[in-house]
Amino acid sequence: MRNENKTQVIVVGGGPAGIACAITIARAGKEVVLIERGKFSGSKNVFGGAIYAKPTREIFPDFEEKAPLERRNIEHKYALLGQDDGTIISYKNKCGESYTVIRGKFDRWMADEAQKEGVILVEETVVRDLILENGTVVGVRTEVEEYYADIVVLADGVNSLLARKIGLRGSLKPEDVALSVKEVIKLPEEVINERFHVESNEGCVYEIFGSSMAGMLGLGFLYTNKNSISIGLGVTLSELIEKSLRPYDLLDKLKQHPQIAPLIKGGELLEYSAHLIPEGGYKKIPMLYNAGVMVCGDAAMFVNNMHWEGTNLAMISGKLAGETAVIALGKNDFSAESLSRYQTELENSFIIKDLRTYQDLMSGVSSRVSEFLGYYPEKINSFFEMFTSVDCIPKREKYHKFIKSLFTDRKISELFKDGWTVLKLLWSILIK
Repeated sequence: MRNENKTQVIVVGGGPAGIACAITIARAGKEVVLIERGKFSGSKNVFGGAIYAKPTREIFPDFEEKAPLERRNIEHKYALLGQDDGTIISYKNKCGESYTVIRGKFDRWMADEAQKEGVILVEETVVRDLILENGTVVGVRTEVEEYYADIVVLADGVNSLLARKIGLRGSLKPEDVALSVKEVIKLPEEVINERFHVESNEGCVYEIFGSSMAGMLGLGFLYTNKNSISIGLGVTLSELIEKSLRPYDLLDKLKQHPQIAPLIKGGELLEYSAHLIPEGGYKKIPMLYNAGVMVCGDAAMFVNNMHWEGTNLAMISGKLAGETAVIALGKNDFSAESLSRYQTELENSFIIKDLRTYQDLMSGVSSRVSEFLGYYPEKINSFFEMFTSVDCIPKREKYHKFIKSLFTDRKISELFKDGWTVLKLLWSILIK
């Protein structure tokens, strides 16, 4: 029975990491089965809205001509929101290198491309456990059957119960993840073009800070699709629990803000979704390989929350896992030592280097989050209110009043602590 259900590689999870891994293996002429628990790839996946061109080209060189893309993002806006005002900083580049996509469409397209390359896709199948022999992973156990393989790759998402079952990672803690909620709001293409000052197929991205996060460690986002807007936010789960707040209440507050409400006015709600996002960074990366098994994508906690990068880390980690599997199959060696090549390749890639660069970011900011994401956006907005108002008060008097408020609204000792925190973060990012 084992020989009948035996293949060379089984990949668990049909998202970007799993598909990138499987297609890399198939292109090398090896047997690979991709198991997806949803009705189709992308049916269970949730993310903000953008994929990045360069890493996607490494897996699908012609995706820009063939894939179901929404818009090329040519403008990034950073919104610092107060209670009823806001400061918007904008960067525009007509040669944008990211695209908005609808994951249900895009992942399904990727899976179809993988099948064309020889990947065997098995959908609506849940892997319940891994099969071990003498400490080596040799297959998977579904609800109805056992399937064997020389190598199993886990790309089963942030929870990755399979990696936990075999001791590659521990249980998630609330501080290790953010809970992201998102709505997709339907709007006519011409309305989106007019409101965001873009042409058809051009897109705009908002990253949102300030009052809507209620002083918690969290960020909001807004992406333009062809005929819809994706809007949402993510907040560290531990803070939501501590403050007994519901994320969709925060999202409703964000949607009502005077800077955001006009952008989505008159839209029709198409979809609401929620998803856990890895938040722990470099220090929370689990064991990435063992005899017969590797872990990639969200299951490996590969998300760079400083730059809102996740799909690119997923694809490239999947590609590296796939390349390692191909080499191991060529040597007929599936030991931990053989698969350690995956760790080495990751260490040499931007993935681990970037995560290591920001390894102290969360711990450095989280203790002073209400100050950085609460006090300072409010102060920046008050400066521009003062600077732009015409009220017959001498400008020098207004400047003096504003500068004085910096030291009266906040203790000097707290300002020094804030400055010291920023210096430590810069030291850890640029020099350490």
